[in-house]
Amino acid sequence: MLLVAFTQAPTFAAEPVPVRIGVIPVIGAAPIFVANGEGYLKEAGLNPTFTTFESGPNMIQALASGTIDVYVAGVAPLAVARTKNIDVRVVASTAIEEMVFVAGPKLAPYFEGGASKAEAFARFRAKEGKPARLATQPPGSVPNTTLQHWLWEVTKTGRGDAEIVSMGIDATQQALLAGAVDGASIREPALTIVQGRNPAIKLIALGGEMFPNQPGTVVGVFGAFADKNPAAVEGLVKGIVRAVDLLKSDPARAAKPVEAALGKGITDLATIQKALTSPAAKFTADPRAIVEATKAMQAYQVSIGTLDRDLPVDALFVPSYYEKAAGR
Repeated sequence: MLLVAFTQAPTFAAEPVPVRIGVIPVIGAAPIFVANGEGYLKEAGLNPTFTTFESGPNMIQALASGTIDVYVAGVAPLAVARTKNIDVRVVASTAIEEMVFVAGPKLAPYFEGGASKAEAFARFRAKEGKPARLATQPPGSVPNTTLQHWLWEVTKTGRGDAEIVSMGIDATQQALLAGAVDGASIREPALTIVQGRNPAIKLIALGGEMFPNQPGTVVGVFGAFADKNPAAVEGLVKGIVRAVDLLKSDPARAAKPVEAALGKGITDLATIQKALTSPAAKFTADPRAIVEATKAMQAYQVSIGTLDRDLPVDALFVPSYYEKAAGR
């Protein structure tokens, strides 16, 4: 009898999709660090590499040149990017109301005793003979836009009573601790770090006061990457959704991958865990939650000249990935 042997053809797992992720080193970006550290991105068939940037506007250059595929930073610069024909799509949010305002040891006492915030700045200038120097990130960024909105629209601070100084995230923190500036718009983990090192630095305004429902860090995907790798984008967003859930349910566990990404010998796990549960840490993956606030922020950017014109914001957001990942 003739026996015929049949061999089954070997099966191979699909090759992981390389994805180059640009990110700013802040707590608002924690979901991407958690998604990576917990293995959610690997499970989704992604092979991520990370590049750190000092601000969203700086990252736009990398996006335009095709050296990153995914942008994890403030939403505001993306409107500017679209005016330059850079096809980037917001597929998820990560955090809202991140930016807060803190006053250094010299400025902080002027906010005591029931004085309005505009009066505090005016009294500082009258006493010190110069406007308060306030650090933030470059024009066009969420931190800069938020600070200007709070100063000029919310508190009605006199234009001559505050001077805005643009610098990077690390430089802002260092300048505040060194007393080189009088105040700053910062976010976590800088808020926890600076107050831990100098309790005389006071929290003056939370993000919701500075800009209602302040849109913050988002996940933007380069259009060419999204068109070529739709399943990878779905996996990325699903990982963000899972990470946000973990950040809310078990911040102690979530702190470990965040500290691994942000600590780098500068801070410790306890500080990161405290920052994750701070009033300045509000995580959400739903991009639909910030559409209206993004429109309002864009309109304000037009009014202060950091954006040429209003753009169709709805075209910037692609919520279908989130809706599928979240099952709604």
